[in-house]
Amino acid sequence: MEPRLPSELNAALGRFLVLLDKWNRTHALTALPPGERREELLLDAAVLLPFLAHLPAGGKVADLGTGMGCPAVVLALARPDLQVLGVDASTKKLAFLKQVAMELPVPNLQAVHGRLEDLPALGADWGTAKALAPLPSLLGWWERHGRPEAPFFALKGSDWQSESVPQGWAASPHPYSLPTRGKRVVVELRRDPTGS
Repeated sequence: MEPRLPSELNAALGRFLVLLDKWNRTHALTALPPGERREELLLDAAVLLPFLAHLPAGGKVADLGTGMGCPAVVLALARPDLQVLGVDASTKKLAFLKQVAMELPVPNLQAVHGRLEDLPALGADWGTAKALAPLPSLLGWWERHGRPEAPFFALKGSDWQSESVPQGWAASPHPYSLPTRGKRVVVELRRDPTGS
């Protein structure tokens, strides 16, 4: 599996990186050097696009712990027919995300502020998170915010198997590599129909 950014997103994603650089000087949003941001924040997010292909127009996607909007921004740009929620407890990061939605523009991207355990249920059809928490915590939040049959896609390092998959869930790993940042895994999580 090789992540690929659609070429038609290049201009908008270039504007995203310029805006991030500008905000980062004042607000310290990321410690990543500018030369590593495209690969780590944008190309890494692109690995999710094939998994999003089957979600019908009008669906609601939730990126839990979105930070500066990765992967939410890439998903929203690639699928303007979906509602994409970038959820985070950090006010300054969501202020940046709102600016991104306005300036790029990305009208289907919405910043949602709050702690995942406190927010009202989002009723999302599809969910993801990158480097946020172990699988039991992620799926605990997803039980609250995802619809009953909604899948969840966790972006993890290659050591993800050291985390336990909670009972009632089935995990399917999809390994991939980034050009300079090494091996990663998308862990596809769905409720186990057998209940085991």
